[in-house]
Amino acid sequence: MTLDQRRTATIEDVAATAGVSRAAVSKVLRNAYGVSDAMRERVTAAMTELDYRPRVAARAMRGRTFTIGIEIPDFGNQFFTRMLNGAMRALAGTDYQVVIAPAEEGSREGLRAIEALIDRQVDGVIAVSPRVGQEALERIATRTPVVMFGRSDTSDEYDTVTGDDVAGANAAITHLLELGHVRIAHLTLHESDEAALSPHGVRLREYRAAMSRTGIDETVLWTDEGQDAAYAVVRAAIESGWTTTALFAAHDELAIGALRAVAETGSALSVVGYDDVPIAAHPGLGLTTVHQPGDLMGERAIQLLLERIDGRTAPVHEVFVPDLRVRTSTRPVA
Repeated sequence: MTLDQRRTATIEDVAATAGVSRAAVSKVLRNAYGVSDAMRERVTAAMTELDYRPRVAARAMRGRTFTIGIEIPDFGNQFFTRMLNGAMRALAGTDYQVVIAPAEEGSREGLRAIEALIDRQVDGVIAVSPRVGQEALERIATRTPVVMFGRSDTSDEYDTVTGDDVAGANAAITHLLELGHVRIAHLTLHESDEAALSPHGVRLREYRAAMSRTGIDETVLWTDEGQDAAYAVVRAAIESGWTTTALFAAHDELAIGALRAVAETGSALSVVGYDDVPIAAHPGLGLTTVHQPGDLMGERAIQLLLERIDGRTAPVHEVFVPDLRVRTSTRPVA
């Protein structure tokens, strides 16, 4: 059969080319039990010849689309790249493909990104610490399996994969205290809320609690996302005559921006980050930071989501223990 190349191939075209029934093609597409190797080879060859691609809607009617949606809040954060690498590793050898939706404008955009993935009939969603209420996520999870990455929710409707932000923040602050620092600032994002379960909210809360316990006045620097914004805020603070000797940044992208300000002003400010992105270990940077195994966390998130898709309903809340990686960006107080 010669197919008009201007027309998209259909399942009927595949059946005719392979010399089998439409039902047989459907069984191959569904990887149904009882399909012989010879049948699979004939149908696969016909699909290749016709450049046939099953429509998402049609696949959804058969039960699955074999797509996973991942909502990402910030493509500039290298930690999320590490998480994605782990997720892709977990999907290697499966039939699943990933669809990524960015969400960088707050809670409304985060929810819109997740709902856009649902509209594309993904089989499940990994939501990366979105600024979206738990109630909204639970509503989504009743229809589509959800794994929350990075936020310490305790919902029964979806799974979570997080780092122990309490332990990580305290490790960073304890390190600075042991170096003799008594004027320690915290650099975090404008939308951080210590009452929230988000990573930045938990780290802010632990910083404030540690300052209260030790009798040290707190100093919180607020910044927009990204290295450039963090650089501008920290440089302005240094040039204002700041007497702070150490800085705990909410994540490494902010810490790297702070280190640029330190280098350009000649300041002796010690800087600790969070996440341990790949560039943090570069000798030219030497960022002391709290290491999180982002690749293993991403891999685990995919494993849990596939379990949910396969029918598991009992919630799993997995916590990864971080550890402090001490490098040259921190030193004893002068």
